[in-house]
Amino acid sequence: MNKIALITGATAGIGKACAEKFAQNNYDLIITGRRKERLDQFQLELEKEYKIKVLSLNFDVRDNAAVEKAISLLPDNWKKIDVLLNNAGLAAGLDPIQTGSLADWEQMLDTNVKGLLYVSKQIIPFMIENKKGHIINIGSIAGKEVYPKGNVYCASKHAVDALTKGMRMDLLEHGIRVSQIAPGAVETEFSMVRLKGDQNAADKVYDGFEPLHAEDIAEVTFYVTTMPAHVNINDLLIMPTAQASATQLLRK
Repeated sequence: MNKIALITGATAGIGKACAEKFAQNNYDLIITGRRKERLDQFQLELEKEYKIKVLSLNFDVRDNAAVEKAISLLPDNWKKIDVLLNNAGLAAGLDPIQTGSLADWEQMLDTNVKGLLYVSKQIIPFMIENKKGHIINIGSIAGKEVYPKGNVYCASKHAVDALTKGMRMDLLEHGIRVSQIAPGAVETEFSMVRLKGDQNAADKVYDGFEPLHAEDIAEVTFYVTTMPAHVNINDLLIMPTAQASATQLLRK
């Protein structure tokens, strides 16, 4: 088989763009997502376009039992995973802490932190056994800075930043590389999800400047994996040219 990459949240945005980038470079793929119809269709498109092998796993990363079951059923030849891309994540709501929604908080923490842990816990033993592997966690500028009304989302991405560093330390003896890619403003479904489907409000987030595109993050993510075996890129913060910090944007 070719090298294998497992990508969570692969049906849209950064995850989808990364799947396409790895497929272009002859990786076989394990793609995961909550939306089965979209996941199955994407599998067919990847196989037809890039002539690679694709395995789709339909589960929500928040459901540990589902994650464990799906990974446990992987055929042996699919367990030789070279790259784990922990991409599944979201923001929900833009409320100040005093009026925040408990459901939104739980959704963000369960997806962005616990989901990353659930998937990693299942894949890391394969990498240890194979004596190789590269874990890439998709973080955010929100994991480097805190901004008004970002409270719990920022906390969840700060956790991703800390977990990436902790993984790097704990897996050092096994030769497993661990990296974080932390984007600024990227135009994907992110704002639509955060704003509960309000298209007009989501469009305004990117008014007046060119944000990053999912394909930009895919390019950088793949680049990180191309380094020689003795090189690990620990952390990359990527911003649009028009963005200087989490809250400073040049809009025209």
